[in-house]
Amino acid sequence: MHGSTETMPSGGRDGLVASLARQPLIILALAVACLPLTLFVTVTMPIGPMYWDHYIYLDAANRIFDGQIPSVDFFAPVGGLGYYLFAGWLYLFPNGHPLLLSSWSLLTVTAPLMGLVILDVQKRSTAIAYGLLLPFLFFSLLPFNTGDFYPYPGSDGFGIYNRQVCQLLYVLAAGLIFVRGWKTLAVVTALTMLALLFIKVTGVVAGLILCLTAFLTGRLPLRAALIGGGVFFTAIGLMEVMSGAVSAYATDILSLVVINDTSLLPRLLQAASINFGIVLACALLGLVLLVREFPAFLAALRAFIAKPGFPAFGKMADQSFLWLASFIAAGLLFESQNTGSQAFIFVWPLLLAILIENYRQKGPSTGFAIVAILAFSAAIPPVTTLTQKAARAWIGAVNNTPLAHNNLKSMGAVGIRDLVNRRAGRLQTSYVAYRPAYQALAQSGELPSFLLYSDFEFQSLWLQNADAMISAIRTFETSNKLRFETIMTIDFTNPFPWLMDRHAPKHIAIGADPYRAVPPLDQRVNDAVAAVDLALYPTCPPTTARLKLLELYQPALASGHHRITLTPCYDAFVRNSIVAAP
Repeated sequence: MHGSTETMPSGGRDGLVASLARQPLIILALAVACLPLTLFVTVTMPIGPMYWDHYIYLDAANRIFDGQIPSVDFFAPVGGLGYYLFAGWLYLFPNGHPLLLSSWSLLTVTAPLMGLVILDVQKRSTAIAYGLLLPFLFFSLLPFNTGDFYPYPGSDGFGIYNRQVCQLLYVLAAGLIFVRGWKTLAVVTALTMLALLFIKVTGVVAGLILCLTAFLTGRLPLRAALIGGGVFFTAIGLMEVMSGAVSAYATDILSLVVINDTSLLPRLLQAASINFGIVLACALLGLVLLVREFPAFLAALRAFIAKPGFPAFGKMADQSFLWLASFIAAGLLFESQNTGSQAFIFVWPLLLAILIENYRQKGPSTGFAIVAILAFSAAIPPVTTLTQKAARAWIGAVNNTPLAHNNLKSMGAVGIRDLVNRRAGRLQTSYVAYRPAYQALAQSGELPSFLLYSDFEFQSLWLQNADAMISAIRTFETSNKLRFETIMTIDFTNPFPWLMDRHAPKHIAIGADPYRAVPPLDQRVNDAVAAVDLALYPTCPPTTARLKLLELYQPALASGHHRITLTPCYDAFVRNSIVAAP
């Protein structure tokens, strides 16, 4: 990379517009300042595949408002930072749509850190600063994944913490490659790595690969690495002393590793196949750079052998093709654990540096054209994918009808096509009339549809049944002169305590996927389930996951609860000491 980012000319113009154009930081501040305009009111979002995934944030926020600590008081499949950021934004913008809040709340962390990067870079080049800032804003503000898992357009309510990790990796990469002030670099590195750790642990592993590459090449100075590492570990130590959250988080991660004990190689191959276009373009670019840089690499290698030392090693390692290899390795490792993400967006700062360096060396030549074509072949697909998905979702939303509901607050602000609504109604009739058939199907290990959780009619029906079920609970409470204070669900997500201003029991996992994210129940969990006032069990339709969760939780409910039918699509286990069995 060889100091390739020092200068790039940026013209000057008079006037306010030109003045603003020379201040990328102002553009960043204005972009973030405009977000509340869409958060003070409840925006209707088009429903999308696996849309219910972001309801987990509502469950987590409600628990945090109750004083519960992620990993300490309840099992969580990822770190708690995203939940705390969401809870803070939900407190500030109670009418904001949960999907937008969960997606944009990370800007609390990334915007100031990106601001530090831009402040350092714009001293040398406004153009480069914009080259880093504009993609960052694009990916941060559009709440969509780069991967497609469903053919129809809609909101991406899943993979939010994966997107957030990619955005953090983007900031980290921009800092490691372009920042020259070692103090700024120490701050950006330390805080970004802390955020990565407490968003998702695989994110900090990917970040560690980038930091190690920067350190070995001399791009991350020793003093910046030491100070950054000191801040990182001091913060972790303080958090552990104050709350025990770090060791609890580590325990949760180990539990997840045991549950998901599968070989890494198939996952790496899957990640490479899903992102084949980007990986192939980067591989070809790396090959071109290897051929071009090989003589310099050999010379640096001979110098290192002749006189071993860290400076000589750093010069040998500071080759564009090695940087590119480490970035792809980090991306593949992270994506191997994901469903839904903004995959490999953090490669752009490196590609930008490669383009600048090669232009300086080759000018407008054939060699530079080859590098530029391959670099943009890797950089453009995520941009076009997000643009297309956003356009299809929001333009298609003109044909949507807002969901009618009484109890779902901002969570119910979704638009659904009439065709989907009609299909959902017909399916519900079938689920109720032929429940034994669907029960038998689930017991055999099959779902009514292979993509059931992505199907819009499933997500629509889930919301409609949840709304009806809450009305039924309130009617039941009024009739029996009681109030259920603690509510859990025998299902994937539990936003009902938030919707009803109640409480979720401690220790019960959120995002309850019994095959991937629910560890074996210990005594604390069994006691919490046994003490819950109301456990909700959806039956339209029976699914393999719901049957598995029922199998896990029912023993704790057997002696102290009785089962009732709230609606044709919801049963409930009611604590006997609250109301006697009929």
